[in-house]
Amino acid sequence: MTALWVRPIALDDLDHPALRPLPESAVEVLEEVEAPPRLVAHLRAVHDVAAQLVDWVVGRDLPVALDSEAVLFGAATHDIGKVLHPAELSGPGSSHEPAGRDLLVTHGIRPELARFAANHAAWDAGTDLDELLVSLADAIWKNKRRQDLEDLVVARLAAASGRAVWDEFLALDDVLTRIGDEADARLAYQMSHPLTVRAGRA
Repeated sequence: MTALWVRPIALDDLDHPALRPLPESAVEVLEEVEAPPRLVAHLRAVHDVAAQLVDWVVGRDLPVALDSEAVLFGAATHDIGKVLHPAELSGPGSSHEPAGRDLLVTHGIRPELARFAANHAAWDAGTDLDELLVSLADAIWKNKRRQDLEDLVVARLAAASGRAVWDEFLALDDVLTRIGDEADARLAYQMSHPLTVRAGRA
């Protein structure tokens, strides 16, 4: 069965909210695993937020190690393990995290890209900026502020820019507030898609 619903949700033009399409490589994997509609919509919303964060960091021209394509692919597939743990589509749970990494690898995705599926809900001082940005996008898409996570991002930016931590905090807070202001539209978009596909739909 071909998951015909995936591509329109992942790629169609939108006016409100205006969400960037998912990378083709992510769309192909989501089709292969028959990702349900609401999951695809969620991934598109988080991917768009990750793209905004990447654009902001890149636009500042800081000497930081940042793999933009990896961040965007990671955001576009971070919850793919919920295909195997569908109860976690609408409820709590972390089983989808290692399952998502393994699922991506079995579909030919390199481990360095699959890692985001396993790591997006955990971070510490050793977490690299790519992973931090995926985690941050997965929080701020619905306007959830995570001070511990934001502090790690601020520390990386301050180390790169040479500016005071407080100045970097204010800069990040400004962009997160702007992105967070659109959370209701993203949430409504996600909820407009069904959790599952009706039997017989191809």
